[in-house]
Amino acid sequence: MNRPLRVLLISSATTAVAVFAAACGTMKISVPESQQQLHRGAVLFSQRCSGCHTLSYAATQGSASNPRSAEITNGPNFNVHCERPVDRVLYAIENGGFSGAIMPQNVVVGKDARDVAMFVATYAGRQATNVPGVTPCIDQPVGTLSLPAPTASNPTASTSGKKTKSTS
Repeated sequence: MNRPLRVLLISSATTAVAVFAAACGTMKISVPESQQQLHRGAVLFSQRCSGCHTLSYAATQGSASNPRSAEITNGPNFNVHCERPVDRVLYAIENGGFSGAIMPQNVVVGKDARDVAMFVATYAGRQATNVPGVTPCIDQPVGTLSLPAPTASNPTASTSGKKTKSTS
């Protein structure tokens, strides 16, 4: 076999192995499947939010690790950024973050949005630096999500879970 062909084959094989190894990845979602809502939220977060946000529990690395190389689309690193209570997270999901400038509104909706919000509120900030005088994220209450109030378009929504009858 001539030298140029051998060099081409070896470099192609090396490239193929490197691509395969990079694609395998070592990070996995680390939320137990037994916690159904949180695990589902982690999977959805991994699918919908991983391009911009970092959160190790969902195996995502979308935030810039170096502020000098950050791009405008890099979102907060939720490993160190506390997001509580859960209503605040749901607000950000529905409204495109808090500025509304970069993050798309309603990137997930309905039950998906509630699951992602609960996941983020539960797991965000666990690697945050302790600051004297500031309550650590893990010690702050996650909160609960309240169901929407009944409306004309959604007469069955209520906090009691009972259906209401229309008297027209």
